[in-house]
Amino acid sequence: MSDSEWTPSSWKAKPVAQPVNYPNAKHLSSVLGKINALPPLVTPSEIERLRYQLSAVERNEAFLLHAGDCAESFDACTHQNISNKIGLILSFSLILIWGARLPVVRIGRIAGQYAKPRSSGTEKIGGREVLSFRGDNVNGLDIDDRTPDPERLLRAYFHSTTTLNYVRGLLTSGFASLHHRHPRDWSLSHVRSPSLRSEFENIAEGLADALDFSSTIGVDSGKGNVPFERGGGKGVLGEVDFYTSHEGLMLDYEQALTREFPAEGGSSRKEKAHYNTSAHFLWIGDRTRQLDGAHVEYFRGIRNPIGVKVGPSMQDEELVRLLDVLNPDKESGRITLITRYGAGKIDSHLAGHIKAVRASGHPVVWICDPMHGNTLTSATGLKTRHFGTIISEITSCLRIHSEQHSRLGGVSLEFTGELTDDGFSVTECLGGSMELAEEELGLRYQSFCDPRLNFEQSLDVAFMISNHFKEERRGAKGGISEIYTALGGKKST
Repeated sequence: MSDSEWTPSSWKAKPVAQPVNYPNAKHLSSVLGKINALPPLVTPSEIERLRYQLSAVERNEAFLLHAGDCAESFDACTHQNISNKIGLILSFSLILIWGARLPVVRIGRIAGQYAKPRSSGTEKIGGREVLSFRGDNVNGLDIDDRTPDPERLLRAYFHSTTTLNYVRGLLTSGFASLHHRHPRDWSLSHVRSPSLRSEFENIAEGLADALDFSSTIGVDSGKGNVPFERGGGKGVLGEVDFYTSHEGLMLDYEQALTREFPAEGGSSRKEKAHYNTSAHFLWIGDRTRQLDGAHVEYFRGIRNPIGVKVGPSMQDEELVRLLDVLNPDKESGRITLITRYGAGKIDSHLAGHIKAVRASGHPVVWICDPMHGNTLTSATGLKTRHFGTIISEITSCLRIHSEQHSRLGGVSLEFTGELTDDGFSVTECLGGSMELAEEELGLRYQSFCDPRLNFEQSLDVAFMISNHFKEERRGAKGGISEIYTALGGKKST
């Protein structure tokens, strides 16, 4: 199709992957009409600002952190959960900035990540076959609440609004101040290895000294450097830029929040553009990226920067054809490729994808999702991931990009700063510096979707990546190995 033939509803003429079948079409239409009349959640200027900053990531002038829950729940929309999640993202990015000496673009999987794709439309629970749980904006986790309900889409809009409003309030009221998360306040008592604890303490102390020095001489660390602050007016999210994202799975909902505005960037020939105002950044999942499918058709017409999940089933030629459809003008800041092969498959696929994209001339941001290809089931039946496998995929990704004269531009992680009622971190992923064992998984397992790294395991990843970039800046090779090996990984070849 040509650009002139695209409309926010042209996807309806294409096959829809992962469809949700509502029993009452009239009810669905009524709810979508209400959502269409409600105010946008984000603005075109904020979206354009993110595009500009993703262009900087493309040029290796910034690093992208994409992080949050696999799927949000309505019940988790509390001030404590949101504060803990944003606090973890800020702490993680601070550690990255210290090692890489680059600004960090922060995109949260938050304020809209309520839907989840499923491999099957039904599942068996206790001998009973029911519709699969598709996320809080579709149906309920309770087996007696599995009928898709359009009213949940409206609830999703208002929970997204509430979450985003609180995030904006946090970040404009000093929550991002270094006084709130100074490195000397981080407890490293969970690190069981004395040598690893010493390594982490050295990094934290170096970062703390640098921050103290900056504070003493009056540097306003919240402002950043001037060139990075361009790309539209300063966003209303405050002193620290923070963007929202979710998988664009529910196309009826996404269409209802797609609005036409005067174009604030891109080609001057386009006086107006369609922006998806439900989030700054949306992505197409590995299950919904069919070239002739509804999701690709919808995504090709919106102005937002978009992500594409790239798994082991993606052929080199298919990836290039997908980029041709989604970004025919090869605009900078438009496409982020989120690779998710699995630690055992990355060596067979990533290099070929890098070569194919480079040959096509398409500008992209490459980021690593080390979570989705590394899921397993524990002996007790709990869905989990092993920390050693997660960092194995990250380190392999760093190595392969280096070998291909490319560069990893960021990471996409499922993590949480959430605490249980007794004040402890969740126990959903094995390993890490706390050496979480399989028999400990059930102690504080809270995810109703995929297992997440907890606060301590997340900082493990941050310290590891930060140390890699610090050693890289100093011209050293293999600087990641000591921390990586101490965390239970095997040295990358």
